[in-house]
Amino acid sequence: MIPSPESRLAELKLELPPAPRPIAVYKPLIITGNLAYVSGHGPLRTDNTLITGVVGKDLNLEQGKAAARQVGLAILATLRDQLGSLNRVKRIIKTLGMVNSAPDFYDHPKVINGCSELFAEIWGLDLGVGSRSAVGMGPLPGNIAVEIEATFELV
Repeated sequence: MIPSPESRLAELKLELPPAPRPIAVYKPLIITGNLAYVSGHGPLRTDNTLITGVVGKDLNLEQGKAAARQVGLAILATLRDQLGSLNRVKRIIKTLGMVNSAPDFYDHPKVINGCSELFAEIWGLDLGVGSRSAVGMGPLPGNIAVEIEATFELV
């Protein structure tokens, strides 16, 4: 039997940041049918600060990957806040990862693996891995290191 997402979160002893609130005109999550579309999130820490910097210049690959994992935790916080429980999420469908990258940095997929690996830890390799795009951009709002949006299938 596959453990529930909430039990996996507890088992992994992961601490979620506060669910981010919109800073512009958008909704953090929209549900249509059995799909939840999560707006772009940044690397919000539990103390409400953001991980900032250009990957490949200010941050190295591992720091960028850690920032992407932190974005994943912020997305989980929004899912829990908006849905009441992560157990309402069946699987990840699609992830779009945007890396605030230096012009000569080309490992965007390795950075976004930080988020993808987190989702695989929560939902398992089958349901926790979806389709994905990972691109370099610059700059991102507030100089955040990574922004990620995602689509989930609901139970």
